[in-house]
Amino acid sequence: MVNDKQMPGKNPAPVDVRPKPRWQEFGESILIALVLALVIRAFLVQAFSIPSGSMEPTLLVGDYLLVNKLAYGIRNPFTNNVLIPTGTPERGDVVVFIYPQSPDKDYIKRVIGLPGDRIQIIDKKLSINGKLTQIPPPSDNPEAPHAVYADPEITQTERDNFGPVVVPKDSYFVMGDNRDKSYDSRFWGYVPMQDLKGRAFIIYFSWGGDGQPQGTLLPSLARGLKGLIYNQAWDSQAFHVRWQRIGRIIH
Repeated sequence: MVNDKQMPGKNPAPVDVRPKPRWQEFGESILIALVLALVIRAFLVQAFSIPSGSMEPTLLVGDYLLVNKLAYGIRNPFTNNVLIPTGTPERGDVVVFIYPQSPDKDYIKRVIGLPGDRIQIIDKKLSINGKLTQIPPPSDNPEAPHAVYADPEITQTERDNFGPVVVPKDSYFVMGDNRDKSYDSRFWGYVPMQDLKGRAFIIYFSWGGDGQPQGTLLPSLARGLKGLIYNQAWDSQAFHVRWQRIGRIIH
């Protein structure tokens, strides 16, 4: 006995393939894109914006940057615990981390001290293991010695003279590049390895205007557009794109 499909001259039975409804195809595409976006954000790359001037001139208010989340380990997206180690911070890395005193906030600073390093600041001059360092560069702002902080606990003495201290195991000492206006490890301590989120590596967008504090992008953009509508000229004082910063690698 020979199977019908093997008999010469006889066509196989047609397969009934019905196209999916458009709404189903669209829904599946959206779902796949959403899952991919969540995976990328949780494990690979995450976007952040800069709300303050503590990292000037490296990072400005209005910069939007990407952070490599694989730099220091594949982490549990819910607890931030390291699942698979992939590396540790190097001195000079610009890192995003969970603010130790408020876990719902993320901070960005530069790694200055590695585990075991001896850190000391005398009259603004930073020493690591007894050697002067220019990371971050010392401030040349003539008004810096008279800077006033909103936080009454920050004093000039704490800011300009610190230590010596030894960085604990699995922890890091971080500072802002704008050290005269940075709330960092000098005031609240060290960043545990577990609290690191990743290393900042590129600026993908940057804007400036008269309303730079966090959360004012859309209102500033609207004011720029208002100038275009009523005065036939974009109001660049309210909103402008810093084209020269887009694509800049963060060092």
